[in-house]
Amino acid sequence: MSNALFVTSDWLSHHLHDPDVSIVDASWYLPTMNRDGKAEYAAGHIPGAVHFDIDAIADTSSALPHMLPTPAFFADAVGTMGISDADKIVVYDGAGLFAAARVWWTFRVMGARDVSILEGGAPKWRAEGRSWTDAKSAKPKKTFHPSFKPNAIADLATIKQTLEDHAAQIVDARPADRFRGEAPEPRPGLASGHMPGSFNVQFLDIVANGQLKPATELREAFAKAGVNVDQPVITSCGSGVSAAILALALESLGHPAKALYDGSWAEWGSRADCDVVKS
Repeated sequence: MSNALFVTSDWLSHHLHDPDVSIVDASWYLPTMNRDGKAEYAAGHIPGAVHFDIDAIADTSSALPHMLPTPAFFADAVGTMGISDADKIVVYDGAGLFAAARVWWTFRVMGARDVSILEGGAPKWRAEGRSWTDAKSAKPKKTFHPSFKPNAIADLATIKQTLEDHAAQIVDARPADRFRGEAPEPRPGLASGHMPGSFNVQFLDIVANGQLKPATELREAFAKAGVNVDQPVITSCGSGVSAAILALALESLGHPAKALYDGSWAEWGSRADCDVVKS
């Protein structure tokens, strides 16, 4: 099961107490979802799981939401949580498959050697009647040695250049009505629409029952949107969370994304110097 994209609930149930297995509850939600990941974790979680708050383990000096922190900050935070870069890290969330993809991506960017997502997340785990607790997880501190992969992150300048030279396809995971500019953004002050020349594969079209859809359906979703998965892709979304679901899907198809735009629409849609189109 080493370095698989996903692990099953059966596998995790048999390895819950392995000292080199770290379980991470990544529950986080958009404001419009009216759910609180931190509160849900406190109310109940998989035994031994620690909560990864993407708003806290972030570059809090940035005005943009949950931007990646420095490798040193990240390493100190997760090491204190009892996670080593050598551990088998299993990530899940309360939605099934949402913020878990962002945390999976973050660990990989920071150099974790073996990180997977729990198939079906907490909903499947609980539906199967597996162990659940509200007890605090007290894990001994470990050392996380970061091995940062800066090329996996696209910044604003990279996106602008890519839109000019078409060196990669920029694929946006937001819902179609937001992409088209027909629905307002959940964050105030952002323009409605999308980057000129970008593609839309809404994450809702590639996830079902807390899991990625079968490979044939994933390929169909990208192809229907005009995306050639054999060519480089940079993923984007509202704030860098569901963009990681696209990255996960591409990875599962054997076509890893070139990069993820960390600022995503929270950055692009807030700037007067960034072109926005509606369609």
